[in-house]
Amino acid sequence: MEALFLAYMAPIMFGMLVILLLLGFPVAFSLAANGILFGLIGIDLGLLSPALFQALPQRVFGVMGNESLLAVPFFTFMGLILERSGMAEDLLETVGQLFGPLRGGLAIAVILVGAMLAATTGVVSASVISMGLISLPIMLRYGYDRRLATGVIAASGTLSQIIPPSLVLIVLADQLGRSIGDMYKGAFLPGFALTGLYILYVVLMALFRPKLAPAIPPEARTFVEPNGGHGIPSLLVLMALAVAISVGGVELLLDDGAHVDELIVTSILIWGVAAFVMAGLNKILRLGLLSQIAERVTFVMIPPLALIFLVLGTIFIGVATPTEGGAMGAVGALVMAMIKRRLNFKLLRQAMDTTTTLTCFVVFILIGSSVFSLTFRGVNGDLWVEHLLTGLPGGEMGFLIVVSILTFCLAFFLDFFELAFIIVPLIGPVADKMGIDLIWLGILLAVNMQTSFMHPPFGFALFYLRSVAPKEDYQDRVTGKTIAKVTTGQIYWGSIPFIVIQIAMVVLVLLYPGMVTHYKADRPQVNIEDVKLDMGNFGGYGAGAEGETPATSDQDYNNMFK
Repeated sequence: MEALFLAYMAPIMFGMLVILLLLGFPVAFSLAANGILFGLIGIDLGLLSPALFQALPQRVFGVMGNESLLAVPFFTFMGLILERSGMAEDLLETVGQLFGPLRGGLAIAVILVGAMLAATTGVVSASVISMGLISLPIMLRYGYDRRLATGVIAASGTLSQIIPPSLVLIVLADQLGRSIGDMYKGAFLPGFALTGLYILYVVLMALFRPKLAPAIPPEARTFVEPNGGHGIPSLLVLMALAVAISVGGVELLLDDGAHVDELIVTSILIWGVAAFVMAGLNKILRLGLLSQIAERVTFVMIPPLALIFLVLGTIFIGVATPTEGGAMGAVGALVMAMIKRRLNFKLLRQAMDTTTTLTCFVVFILIGSSVFSLTFRGVNGDLWVEHLLTGLPGGEMGFLIVVSILTFCLAFFLDFFELAFIIVPLIGPVADKMGIDLIWLGILLAVNMQTSFMHPPFGFALFYLRSVAPKEDYQDRVTGKTIAKVTTGQIYWGSIPFIVIQIAMVVLVLLYPGMVTHYKADRPQVNIEDVKLDMGNFGGYGAGAEGETPATSDQDYNNMFK
């Protein structure tokens, strides 16, 4: 019996962890307790050395000294300051007025603002709660289908998982041992492609079932010109002029050998500055060349967009590390809140409290994961996982399909932190040995983990939305009409189409890895056959170069390393 237990100690240990998690024990303590318990059992049975746990202090200090994880509090703080200073409300009002005259325009506005919040907050709860409080009453007021409205809000909130500077990508990069900057670059196309699929779904619903997503009635449109127009032409002219200035500025500032990342970042920043300056001059000089909506869009959307691309752009082109970019973003968020006169001690304290709580949560789980992995590797758990996964039919593609299905199923019960700290350390080394690009694997997992927030009945995005959605019938303060409550069943059913879209995105990333691996397109390619190693005059341990006398003494050998 003892021999059988020792032979299958790794799967028993993993199974015990799953049981503890399903029983509801905290993740960090389940990981640590499981690792210590089975470590002591292994030592008592003679399988492990007592010296094993001497490595624990170094592991804990290694977690605390990981500078890459400093990006977590910086980006979290940046997002919370921007979100709590009223940025989400301003964006939703502005973009909602911009797209409101279109069928499904409010839902499109929610998705676009969700993408912008994802690029600033990186936190799903902040995005879902903000948009649930602000946009859900408006969508219900104008007759949106409850399932469509709640599904759009929950799904757009989960974009914080995949659009940089996502906390998920920081954690995945750390667990896979890869650059956070590369992870951000690889996630760029899949993140915005997923946003586009959400918008496409809303457009199709508005075309084929227009009653589910009506346009905002004319009397509810705030930014209307004296001639009755909506002011869109002047906005388009402003954007076109800014694009022209951006193209000229890029040609002046960058040479022909500039990388694609540099071109994109520089052009977007110049475009934003040009639009903002032109709108500012028009307002200061009272030229009257721009409509209300054009001014509103420029002054509300350009500053956060500029901050986003300044932070991410410096990371993409290698000017700043993710930690430095996060620090710069946090300072920029404070400056923007001060300019809007919305920064006060209460807001600052709330943001710091939440940032500290989330950061401690991440660090505790990571410490628990380190304890678990130390014992798990000690009982050859890594070899057990490797033999289990490398023996799958289909090779690399079979491995990726099984991992995707496993992640999707576990997402019904575990959130992304639990998946990232438990599953990724097990499959990452196996994927690396199989020659799979770990950035591609990380993005594939990140898209897949989004479903963990949307799965009924345990999806956290659904819980967040349920907490702010009306539980009873209420009277609308604008129209005076009685609005029916939103039921939990409607929230659950509304999430299903977007889960299908997320699964479709997983398939696209799986079939078209170039969506992710473009991150290394500008790197010089090295042909291993062209690499030559010249040992030179390597003492008595090898022959010298042709025509030279080999060095034979230890003194000659040592001199070569001085």
